[in-house]
Amino acid sequence: MCTDLCLGQRLSQFITQETAEKAGLINIRINEIIENNFNDIQIFKTFDPRINSLEYDSRSVKQGSLFFALCGAHTDGSLFIKDAVKNGAAAVIHQGEITEKEKDIVYIKAKDARFSMSAVSAAFYQHPSRRLRVTGVTGTEGKSTTVFLIFQLLTLLGKKTGFISTVQHCTGGGVLENTEHQTTPEAPVVQRLLREMADNGCEYAVVESSSHGLSAKTNRLGDIDFFCAVLTNVTHEHLEFHGTWEQYRYDKANLFRALEKYPVKEESKMPFGVINADDNSAQYFKKAANAKTFTYSPAGRDGDIILEMIESGIRGNWYSVFIPSLNERINIRDSLPGAYNCANVLASLLAVSGLTGLSFKETALHIKDLKPVRGRMTTILKEQPFDVVVDYAHTPSSFKAVFPPLRERKNAEGKKIISLFGSAGERDTQKRPQQGKIAAKYSDIIVLTDEDPRTENPMDILEQIEAGVTAENEGTVFKRGENLFLIPDRRKAIRKALSLAGEGDIVILLGKGHENSIIYKDNAIPFDEITETGKALAEMGFN
Repeated sequence: MCTDLCLGQRLSQFITQETAEKAGLINIRINEIIENNFNDIQIFKTFDPRINSLEYDSRSVKQGSLFFALCGAHTDGSLFIKDAVKNGAAAVIHQGEITEKEKDIVYIKAKDARFSMSAVSAAFYQHPSRRLRVTGVTGTEGKSTTVFLIFQLLTLLGKKTGFISTVQHCTGGGVLENTEHQTTPEAPVVQRLLREMADNGCEYAVVESSSHGLSAKTNRLGDIDFFCAVLTNVTHEHLEFHGTWEQYRYDKANLFRALEKYPVKEESKMPFGVINADDNSAQYFKKAANAKTFTYSPAGRDGDIILEMIESGIRGNWYSVFIPSLNERINIRDSLPGAYNCANVLASLLAVSGLTGLSFKETALHIKDLKPVRGRMTTILKEQPFDVVVDYAHTPSSFKAVFPPLRERKNAEGKKIISLFGSAGERDTQKRPQQGKIAAKYSDIIVLTDEDPRTENPMDILEQIEAGVTAENEGTVFKRGENLFLIPDRRKAIRKALSLAGEGDIVILLGKGHENSIIYKDNAIPFDEITETGKALAEMGFN
């Protein structure tokens, strides 16, 4: 190891905690981080260096970093330990055997390096969730929207709030776009963002909590003190990761199990859950919570808040809800396209009312000011004589939510639905023909195209969807080249779909929503569905 590197690491020891805090840095001893965070570890070290960052990508390592050598799906992080040390890592957490150790580096062997990353990250950032009231939102659909609605409602009520979602995040300043395809970031990123929220004076945080993030396999959210847990629904998704639907549901329920671990339990500070009463797993999540739960019913059945009536349009919804405990009705108006958004609003109402102690009526006054999430039933308005909508729907259940109201409207108008979508590579393959079958039931023309093929052959994915489209169904009979088109290149596919639209028709582009790239085997190409569709319409002469 070179002398300059050793000298740099030794100098980092003399940066005092007071100096680091004044500079807005975190710079703490390795012993402070690992103390009480491991039950079964082996440590090889000759000194106790200060750590100033947590990294799991060796290319991001700098002087004083703690590097996690993670075992991934495609590579082993232990192969990059030497690179991390060369770049300045002061310590390494690993799970495999290391035969060659540098004398001035701390090596910590853990049973599972990825699992340990959560506790270490929470300790490094000094448990920021304990300075916030954190709400986690999980579910197959509606997570990003519900997170954003809760964030907006709290903000409109004068509560400084941060949030993390698939689409965006905010740590107390402006709202920033999420440039990754990861719903729940790795633990060091989540804990860092929570620390920024706490340092920026936020009272509340809302975290989109994916099944991946809640799973013990990743443990990304394992050391967050959740005060509120919200469930939108649980349907078929991510079996490629969880293995079975039962395991998928179990992992999601970890969010509700976390409520029992909340450190402060006073009468006015008791953690609680919010559950969609209409979901088949509602009772399962209630039992998992071991805390007070509140329910909402978009289907007008039974719950703490019940939808009674709704009128929906492409620009928003009008509806009436009943609150049995108060024997009261509230009329609500929102500007969120899609009738399914009423469920997200009801969940948000319950969560915010529980968090703040304010009544449903007080909270509901601000619903009219809520803005939709980019890429969620986003209407593209140019001069075209037909409707164009971009939505993130990419599961069978989300297709069932999106298509029926559009079909009902277009049947009344005698117009066509032209749908464009694909399915992600290296993800649940069982859903592909299901997506095709549902789309075939409601569409007049279907264009199949790339979503994120990853290492899979794009045409193989499209043909698996096609099998569902051409199976016997209740709707149109589809034939390739007539009303069914398989066009892997998404840019060309969009232009084909738009070219087939007549006056009053609707073109609905599904699966990409807010995302900014398409992932292939060897690279990710920049791609923004909304921008690309605008360009295509301009090429057709619509500005």
